[in-house]
Amino acid sequence: MKRPLLLFLLLPLFSYSQQQKEINSQSQSWFSINSTFRFNNHWGAVGDFHIRRNNFVADNSFYFIRAGVGYWLNDQLSFITGYGHLWLAPTTPGYKTFADENRWYEQIAYATKVGKVSLLNRFRSEQRWREILQNDQSTGDYYFSNRFRYLISVGIPISQNKWVPQISLANEVAVQFGKAIVNNTFDQFRAFAGIRQDLGKGWSFDMGYMFVSQQKASGYQYDYNHTFRWFFYYTWNHKKGGKELPALQYEDE
Repeated sequence: MKRPLLLFLLLPLFSYSQQQKEINSQSQSWFSINSTFRFNNHWGAVGDFHIRRNNFVADNSFYFIRAGVGYWLNDQLSFITGYGHLWLAPTTPGYKTFADENRWYEQIAYATKVGKVSLLNRFRSEQRWREILQNDQSTGDYYFSNRFRYLISVGIPISQNKWVPQISLANEVAVQFGKAIVNNTFDQFRAFAGIRQDLGKGWSFDMGYMFVSQQKASGYQYDYNHTFRWFFYYTWNHKKGGKELPALQYEDE
């Protein structure tokens, strides 16, 4: 009698041990345009638009648009708050309905230089309402979660000539909390390596490889996204002929 009872008590542990980590590796491409407008020394606005595709460029992943109002304490320290909307493509074959996500966000960014190396630290808080779909139809319901993100990025110049691209590196981690978040408090890890190129007249871009690890709701399933990323940036500065300002608007979804 004791042996069946012992086996019964150990069954949950045995079942858990069988849930080995499952990894879904896929290729993606990610394009965006990101803008920053400085109206005076302290106030400005930001906006960005993103398209991400799965299987490199073959299939939809999401579309995302965001806008915000910014306050610059100085040229290094900024505070931004705003709204974003995401349309998430279905992953079930044959399904066509995109899921909506409404998002408010707040962020603090600090840009500085260590010698000639540019350094950006950014903390972002997001409040997310994600639409619940069933059988390719909207239920009219949403579930809410908070997400906190920390990013550090580095720009390393390799020449004094501005037409020579600099090396661009970045890491970001994201954790989330909410009633619907049970097994995947850790949401994502992102690592980017590439180049950043000045195009003149306020325009620049970065391009390179980004690895994204995302934990799914089950807790033991992960997406490993190998992503080609190409982001364009536009900055309008009220200081005509003034010094170039640090890139405080480092954007991603």
